[in-house]
Amino acid sequence: MLLILSQYLATQFSIFNVFGYITLRAVLAALTALGISFLVGPLMIRKLGEYKIGQTIRTDGPQSHGVKAGTPTMGGALILVSIAITTLLWGDLRNPIIWIVFLVTVGFGAIGWIDDYRKVIKRSPYGLRAKEKFFLQTILGLLTALSLYFFGVGENQTLLILPFFKNYSLELGAVGFIIFSFLVIVGTSNAVNLTDGLDGLAIMPSVMIASALAIFAYVAGNIQFSSYLAFPYIPGAGELAVFCAALAGAGLAFLWFNAYPAEVFMGDVGALALGAALGTIAVAVRQEIVLFVMGGVFVIETLSVMVQVISFKLTGNRVFRMAPLHHHFELKGWKENQVVVRFWIITMILVLIGLSTLKLR
Repeated sequence: MLLILSQYLATQFSIFNVFGYITLRAVLAALTALGISFLVGPLMIRKLGEYKIGQTIRTDGPQSHGVKAGTPTMGGALILVSIAITTLLWGDLRNPIIWIVFLVTVGFGAIGWIDDYRKVIKRSPYGLRAKEKFFLQTILGLLTALSLYFFGVGENQTLLILPFFKNYSLELGAVGFIIFSFLVIVGTSNAVNLTDGLDGLAIMPSVMIASALAIFAYVAGNIQFSSYLAFPYIPGAGELAVFCAALAGAGLAFLWFNAYPAEVFMGDVGALALGAALGTIAVAVRQEIVLFVMGGVFVIETLSVMVQVISFKLTGNRVFRMAPLHHHFELKGWKENQVVVRFWIITMILVLIGLSTLKLR
């Protein structure tokens, strides 16, 4: 919106040409999202508390979590509002890729909102049934994958890029691209949701990964940089740096309220949306495997649940004291903030490894 206005004003005043630079708008997007979240956050938390929209705690979880009961949840709506307003202000609204990522974020957020709503109203920790949730995610995930193919990457950009290998990639083809993209989007959405079990555990890795993806998006959308670094050039992908910056800014502001001891929880409305956004951006810039590397904490958390379920069904024994993995470490004696900060450190290391693939190819 402001980009279009600035381009009009630039015809009269050349100084407004500066807003055409993605880098500047990305910085302004991060600051705008930060500002919106800081301004709206206290009011939203207070209203959630007044309406008694509090967290229901699982009875089979760590006993230390009992004090969290009643803490306002669905705070992820704050993140979505900040991202939405910021993207509409600073993003290029003529770019179809921006709209794809924007709509999938809102769509998965809506699924999470329904899930959270049922939890709050029924006072149950389970919300939407697994089949219902997966059905809705499947519909939206497939629509997003199809949209990316036809309006985003195009038929000439369906390669699966292998990190650290300059001359090796896997051609997925149209069908393979759509199926793989669907799995990445839905898988990442659920992985972030599973990780969101401790104060600040999911949001900070999301911020770090989004910040790194902003760099990949900028490179993919710049014909000179993409050619120099041997990345596929994807017209319009650079605009995703603005969205990533908005996500990072909104996420950092949310962490202010979500840090231990949390004043508000993200809820599925935030976790499902953030995961879907990260997955969609990674697909759009053709960095799915790099996303798996940088989001290693999300991957391990998800695998821990899968291993636990399979082991218990086949043998009747549990591999971990409790899944997801962060609860296992809690039951081993780690303090909550120790688990969170150590997982942040691991994510930072993995993000740096992911960024190294920009040149080590």
